[in-house]
Amino acid sequence: MAVNKSEASLVSRLATASDVSALVALELACFNSDRLSVRSFKRFLREKRSDLYVAELGGVLVGYFLLLYRRGTSLARLYSLAVSPDYRKQGIAEFLLQQAEQTAATRNCVLLRLEVRQDNVAAIRLYQKLHYHEFAVKHDFYEDHSDAICMQKQIIQFDSSSVRRQVPYIQQTTPFTCGPACLLMVFNYFKPGQFVPYALEIDIWREATTIFMTSGHGGCGPRGLALAAVKRGFAAEIYLNKDGPLFTDTVRSEVKKQILQRVHESFRQKVQQKAIPVQLKELTIDDIKQLLHQGALLLALISTWQFDKSKAPHWVVVCAVDEHFVYLNDPDTEDIPWLSPAERQYIPVEHSVFNKAFSYGKNRLKAAIAIRNVKP
Repeated sequence: MAVNKSEASLVSRLATASDVSALVALELACFNSDRLSVRSFKRFLREKRSDLYVAELGGVLVGYFLLLYRRGTSLARLYSLAVSPDYRKQGIAEFLLQQAEQTAATRNCVLLRLEVRQDNVAAIRLYQKLHYHEFAVKHDFYEDHSDAICMQKQIIQFDSSSVRRQVPYIQQTTPFTCGPACLLMVFNYFKPGQFVPYALEIDIWREATTIFMTSGHGGCGPRGLALAAVKRGFAAEIYLNKDGPLFTDTVRSEVKKQILQRVHESFRQKVQQKAIPVQLKELTIDDIKQLLHQGALLLALISTWQFDKSKAPHWVVVCAVDEHFVYLNDPDTEDIPWLSPAERQYIPVEHSVFNKAFSYGKNRLKAAIAIRNVKP
């Protein structure tokens, strides 16, 4: 960032009521439409779910940003950002955007989202420079009926210096192989480069599938995945909050339920023969943290409703836990296709959101598999 005038005097601070007249003047100078009014600025100053900051250069108010927060989510929205025309091309917009990211992060927001006019080339270039990605277009968004590009950035990242190495990211290549992809991430964490995803993904799915008979291909259950891990030289421990056949609450046919029962019994007997421990308990965040501390990695079954409003059962890898977040490797690339593999590693999910997602179906099924390396 290059600020031509004394960079030491460029500061940001919370806006106050005494700034309103200057902010309104800045709106008039910067925008031809969609301007914030005196009333709007005063409301945002009082609102607990917003942050209004100004930038000062040498004591002069030269810009501002306004963040909005939605209750119950880990999202922040950059509602507005402006820089005085007299002080542009001095790095102030970049400074404000970085300050906005830091401010949102202090509220434990994982993502910062914004809208930008399609013809605002300079702003789009700045956002792209700072690693914002387009994820949608809102048509007829502005007062003049022009469209807006929606962009977002993950602003909280896992501190990789706290681990010896990170769990590698491997994406699923089919809609039904999330479980095998998760296992392959774990295998290649403990034994780097020894398990080729393309060669094993379908093989593991064939071994672990529950014949989940709704529509489409079957998904993998915890016992099948645990058996696949043990077969390849790892130790596994299964955690369930209920015993019996899984995924049956969406199956209406009694014939299909009977087949699922037979599949369940087959897996149950094989798990007993291999002496794989099955714990009937609900794992808490503290339990997960302890298992990770003991050297295990976890596969957790979640409902994707919390993330994409679908009710599909889905396996993810739990890689780390800190004071605020559970960090996941999610093998599914369909919902966030613009992210690079590095950005898909260690996705931060707030504890409260993870606890809601960590169950599936009307019966609130909870399933997890702790996998450990077996040293020779």
